[in-house]
Amino acid sequence: QVQLVESGGGLVQAGDSLRLSCVADARTANKYAAGWFRQAPGKEREFVAAITWVSQRKLYADSVKDRFTISRDRAERTVYLQMSSLNAGDTAVYYCAAGDTLDPSNSYYLLTGEIGQYDTWGQGTQVTVSS
Repeated sequence: QVQLVESGGGLVQAGDSLRLSCVADARTANKYAAGWFRQAPGKEREFVAAITWVSQRKLYADSVKDRFTISRDRAERTVYLQMSSLNAGDTAVYYCAAGDTLDPSNSYYLLTGEIGQYDTWGQGTQVTVSS
């Protein structure tokens, strides 16, 4: 059962833009938040951006703030990551994720970049930026 499907990755040059898409199944689209994470070769998976499905609250990693924009189309159950001013440091496999993310005390819903709060993952899409 495929719950999250990413697309849109590819090979681009430094300075270019790229848009990733992530389509969720109906159950996954009812989770509190969806996010994008990335993993470069030899590095740990890191948070990129997240958005709440209903209110569209957004959260970004400092490294991508002002360059990347996360958005969602609730009717299409799709989350987007618009990336601009790409550089070699953005080269990674990008993963879409979803979860009912909670605060550290697990008391209330909270938009977070904590990877452990996301329990549903896509297969990833490769983004390669040549310098």
